[in-house]
Amino acid sequence: MIVGVGIELVDSVRFEAALERFGERLCRRLFTSAERSGVGGGAGAALSLGARFAAKVAARRALGRPGLAWRDVEILREEAKPPGLRLRGQADAAARALGVSAVHLTLTHDAAHCIGQVVLEAGS
Repeated sequence: MIVGVGIELVDSVRFEAALERFGERLCRRLFTSAERSGVGGGAGAALSLGARFAAKVAARRALGRPGLAWRDVEILREEAKPPGLRLRGQADAAARALGVSAVHLTLTHDAAHCIGQVVLEAGS
């Protein structure tokens, strides 16, 4: 049974401008060290981080907890594997309260937009 759905659309240009303006301070606030190290550099880094940010917002919405700490939701990316989601702290507690047994995550981006979608399932 689906117990939560969240989706977020991020303007890629705006997100890249925020990264340029606030730099590492913004990255440390929003992303875990693993998330930051997994994107590399160059032009694609802002798109990758934008998609991860969109997924974090989507996860907070799916959990029904918009005020969760940003780093309590971690986007996992491993080569040749679909993206994953690790919940910690209050995000993990919210998932347990909902009886979440499976998390489905989709990320995508292009030059204009980054999208993250999260679906939470409970039960067998």
